[in-house]
This record gives sequence, C-alpha cells and structure tokens, in this order.
Amino acid sequence: MTDRQNHPSTAPMPDLLPDQRPEGERRGRAASTNPANRYEQHRTEQVDDGWEIDEEPRRIRTQVTIDRTRSIIARNTSPDVPFDRSINPYRGCEHGCIYCFARPTHAQIGYSPGLDFETRLMAKPRAAELLAKALRKPGYQVAPIAMGTNTDPYQPIERDHRIMRQVLEVLWEHRHPLSLTTKGSLILRDADLLGRMGRAGLGHITVFSKTYD
Repeated sequence: MTDRQNHPSTAPMPDLLPDQRPEGERRGRAASTNPANRYEQHRTEQVDDGWEIDEEPRRIRTQVTIDRTRSIIARNTSPDVPFDRSINPYRGCEHGCIYCFARPTHAQIGYSPGLDFETRLMAKPRAAELLAKALRKPGYQVAPIAMGTNTDPYQPIERDHRIMRQVLEVLWEHRHPLSLTTKGSLILRDADLLGRMGRAGLGHITVFSKTYD
C-alpha cells in the first residue's frame, strides 16, 4: 500500500471519529467502528447535530510505529493451549478480520480493538536479533515456536519490513522447529526457507484462505 507511513505518535487517529464512520470512509476495512478501549476513563459518542455538510471521503491510512520490545518469545502455561511459546513480529493486523480474537489485545497498548487494530500497527524490527540471543542462552530447551497465534506474520506490511523472513533465517540457522498459521499469500516469498525446514521435519504450516462477502 502506498499510504503506509511510520508514525511515532500514539494519539488517536486525527481523521477518525471514535465510533461509526460513513461507509465511504472505511473502504477496505473490516471494522465499522472504533470504540474506546476498556481501559479508557472517558468515552465519546458520535451524534448527528443536524448540520449536513458534504465532505470528501478520506481514506483510512495504515500507520506503523516501532515496538522496542526487549524480548521476543512469549511464554504461556495454559493447559488449553497446545504450545508453550510463540512469536508475534507485529501488533495489530492489517488483514482486519472482524472475527479476530486478538482485537482486544490492542486495548492493552492504548488503542481501540476496532479500526485501530487494523490501521495502527506496531512492528518489532529487532525480533530476529532477540530470537538469536534467546536461543543461545544456556539451558534453553527446544520446542516448536508458534507464529500466527495472535496476529498474522505475513500481513501486508511484512512486504516492507521483512521481519518474518529474518526470524525464519534465525530458526533455520539453529535448526529450530516452527509452527506457523497464516492467510497471507506473502508466505510464497519464503518458500525456499520453509521448504528446507519442512524437508528437515522442522516446520508445520497451516494456511487459511480469505473469504469475502
């Protein structure tokens, strides 16, 4: 997309109202609302004041900020989850699936689980570096790392940032097993690495197809 841009601000999107936008202003987006997250003390509501002013519809741009996380492997001990570690190269997801269970996690970083989740994204450019460091730690025990468990690592912004590609290179270098779920066609770009991992018995991949109404 030609309208992506790095944007360090975490303030609300200036060209979005907090709730419903006219259909023409959210073309290509799944969410029709952008409610305040549950941690906010105040909420706003759009009200028709009777002044009908025709305005040129504005495109809702994707904005990408840098997540300067200091660790990259997320751990869980839930008996209901079939893996104990995962990596998410991005926060938020431009695929914008309206049913995505990860939407509420955007509220934890001060954004809305609505339109913000699919338009205000965060990238982790140090993911591969942090992963290599974690794998080299004494006492690290190998088990499959799950990816695509929260947001899709092959969402469109990966084309520019290439974080997933770098992570795969580290995993292959260490011959580390991977479990991957995606619906992004960009996975074809990394067929060489994934093919090697698959032939070595290191990769399990699930690809979902997009559906449109």
